[in-house]
Amino acid sequence: MRYPKTAFKTVTRVVEIKPEAEVEISGDTIVVRGPRGELRRKFNKEFLDITVEDGKVKLVTYDDRRFNRAYIGTMASHIKNMINGVVNGFRKEMIIVFAHFPMRVEVDKNKKAVIISNFVGSRAPRIAKIVGNTDVRVEGDRIIIEGPSKEDVSQTAANIRQATKIKDKDQRVFMDGIYLLEE
Repeated sequence: MRYPKTAFKTVTRVVEIKPEAEVEISGDTIVVRGPRGELRRKFNKEFLDITVEDGKVKLVTYDDRRFNRAYIGTMASHIKNMINGVVNGFRKEMIIVFAHFPMRVEVDKNKKAVIISNFVGSRAPRIAKIVGNTDVRVEGDRIIIEGPSKEDVSQTAANIRQATKIKDKDQRVFMDGIYLLEE
């Protein structure tokens, strides 16, 4: 810690650990394991102390400045999302929409990419990167994105949406693309 423990008012956050999850602190990394996998995240030991005790993760900062309060809240939210991800997982569903040119969507597991062919009649395929340990499936006109990390699932969905974004045309007329349906 940068400051002596008695210099400022302490701020504490407590996060409950679900019975199916296991949380471990290893240096400046928090590791969460569960039935859906393992997630790791680094944290700055300069601003907060993290301990695991009695089925709870306790986050403490010895400085109540605005940045430290924000950082402790952010880390508490990340830990909740990690626990929820390794126990339940996260899922997003997208829909493939086209008017005239039938779009073909394939998942290349080796390259960790979603390949979108014949988008608005273009010859070159558009490629969207699959981030992290995320599973992507195409079922008819739906794309299902699942994984233990909320950030990876969301970024993969954003990459797919960005790859099919139409620029320089009226989006009310040219509505072809892949859109987020439900989270």
